[in-house]
Amino acid sequence: MTFQTERLLLRPFDQGDARNVVQLAGEYEVARTTLSLPHPYPIDAAYSWISFRKDAAKNGHGYTFAMVVEATQQLIGCISLNITSEHQRAEIGYWLGSAHWGQGYATEAARRVVRFGFEDLRLNRIFGAAMTKNPASAAVLKKAGMQHEGCFKQHIRKWNEFEDVDYFGITKTDFLHN
Repeated sequence: MTFQTERLLLRPFDQGDARNVVQLAGEYEVARTTLSLPHPYPIDAAYSWISFRKDAAKNGHGYTFAMVVEATQQLIGCISLNITSEHQRAEIGYWLGSAHWGQGYATEAARRVVRFGFEDLRLNRIFGAAMTKNPASAAVLKKAGMQHEGCFKQHIRKWNEFEDVDYFGITKTDFLHN
């Protein structure tokens, strides 16, 4: 499954992307504001992660897309929906190499993936989280149509520091009326 936006191609990852994942997701500035990205990012972990995400898609548990700039075919990041089928909801997550921050790529991808979730997957709700120290990520969620639903104080531990996390969400009803 592949999607096209104004400037991006959103496509599944393949094993040939592993080195780019290591380079982009393993950047300190990228990894420090995500729950699960390690720094440094080992190549074996990238290969395993790509396989895991392919299996998730095959089994309907989630869909992960490489963000590729169409004009240059350069992989710049990742966006995903992790699905909880029983509740017809998904969590959106993303990361973007720091050289590509501030250019609207994450927002462009998030809007398309939210649309995919509601129109194709028939989800009822999509939510996302952003560490409060990452206001740019919160802005992406808002621009994708989500509303701030609350702040969970010291909700996660990243590199032995407890971090506050803001949650955002949108329902299918809200999506259809926007």
